[in-house]
Amino acid sequence: MGDANDRVMIFDTTLRDGEQSPGIALDVGEKLEIAEQLARLGVDVIEAGFPIASDGDFEAVEAIARAVRGPVVAGLARTAFGDIDRAWEAVRHAERPRIHIFLATSKIHMEKKLRMSPEQVKAEAAASVARARGYTTDIEFSPEDGSRSDPDFLVEVLQIAVDAGATVLNIPDTVGYGVPEEYGRLIRYLIDHVKGDYIVSTHCHDDLGLAVANSLAGVANGARQVECAVNGIGERAGNAALEEIVMAIRTRGDYFAGLETGVRTEELARTSRLVSRLTGYPVQYNKAVVGRNAFAHESGIHQHGVLSDRETYEIIDAASVGQEAAQIVLGKHSGRHAFADSLEKMGLSLQGDALNQAFVRFKELADRKVEITDADLEAIVAEELGAGAVHRYSMVSIDVHGGTAVTPSARVVLADGDVKVEGEAQGNGMIDAAIASIADATGVSGTLVDFNVSSVTGGRDALGDVVVQLESGGLRASGRGVATDVVEASARAYLNAVNKIVRLREQPEARDVESGP
Repeated sequence: MGDANDRVMIFDTTLRDGEQSPGIALDVGEKLEIAEQLARLGVDVIEAGFPIASDGDFEAVEAIARAVRGPVVAGLARTAFGDIDRAWEAVRHAERPRIHIFLATSKIHMEKKLRMSPEQVKAEAAASVARARGYTTDIEFSPEDGSRSDPDFLVEVLQIAVDAGATVLNIPDTVGYGVPEEYGRLIRYLIDHVKGDYIVSTHCHDDLGLAVANSLAGVANGARQVECAVNGIGERAGNAALEEIVMAIRTRGDYFAGLETGVRTEELARTSRLVSRLTGYPVQYNKAVVGRNAFAHESGIHQHGVLSDRETYEIIDAASVGQEAAQIVLGKHSGRHAFADSLEKMGLSLQGDALNQAFVRFKELADRKVEITDADLEAIVAEELGAGAVHRYSMVSIDVHGGTAVTPSARVVLADGDVKVEGEAQGNGMIDAAIASIADATGVSGTLVDFNVSSVTGGRDALGDVVVQLESGGLRASGRGVATDVVEASARAYLNAVNKIVRLREQPEARDVESGP
């Protein structure tokens, strides 16, 4: 196997490993929206989910396979034939389907988790890949905990997988244990010793903050696929961040010997914002490439240098990753056609009830905010889609009273289908009272385990963007709300989370399965 090709394939696992992050519970519509944006971004592979894990996961993978064109659509599977059959059933409608099989190969995983001997693991690898080969020629095989596996045993298992029909060999640093030089050396060793026609892939976790560095070390040593996630989300400390991988390869073409990806980098910032809004995971301000401070300069010396020549302190042109300043697009007098047209130009395609609901919400906010920017529009639409896709309760009105001389109180009116439900409560503050009134109206109460508020844009009339995480009855869900008033935004975020809790209670229970590489 050689590494002469100059294309690095981007395998996005936002919807599989990323969605396994604590508190993230995307429904089919939200996953499909992210998948369509990933296709627009230009990723090579979308790992759409783990079909055997639950009926919801299967439905999402199947919907993405049917609707999304361009990228390969992959479904994850353990080596059990039932897993592989279920994965194929979910991805078979894709333009380019892939089955991704994983099996642990480290001593500790084989002994403590699998309770299998090395010979049994090799036999399992051969049988599972052969089973998948009966469905498709695009098969990826991952030796889970590969970075802690014996290299010579890895060579044996991977050779068996290639001989059985695997076309991609992914080497996971499952627990984030690797360091760049060591991980890169392992990638080179495997390429040199496993014979056949295949691509080597990396899958690195960020437990030591080295996921991107390890992935790039793999690329430098011959890997030609990188598994990563938007904003670096994923289990525990997360995965390698897609935007950092892509921009490192693009910006340091001198070091990476002219390697390139097929990603449309100007879509990176929009993709980041979409994933953040739908998952409820905020992006840290100083996050590389997509953080709001990534191109901000406060130091006087830096400001002077950038004004003289951008390249004095900026190695990336902000516009190249979609970070250019938002443009004013709409106002309160804008009609439905102009609204829909503006969304279309932003790559947000809405129709029917979704468009109507978003337009009503836009008009409500435009009455209070003179100018609506691209960022405002994205926030409005993301909130409506996020709430509407799992919609049971919608807000009709909220009335809040507070101050230093009175106990804060709130009264809310919600719509539950055609029925109006009301709730009243007092609280330690106006936000607390608003949330308590919604709990009173819906009967869904719980613990607010996280609360984050930020502004969408600047200025006195900026939209407040509130993200909450609610835990109720053992279930955890995130919610997002935007409004010019932070109390209202908080109430909308809480109601969004309540709707998700209701939806989760109605879903069939997920099966108890491993999380994957």
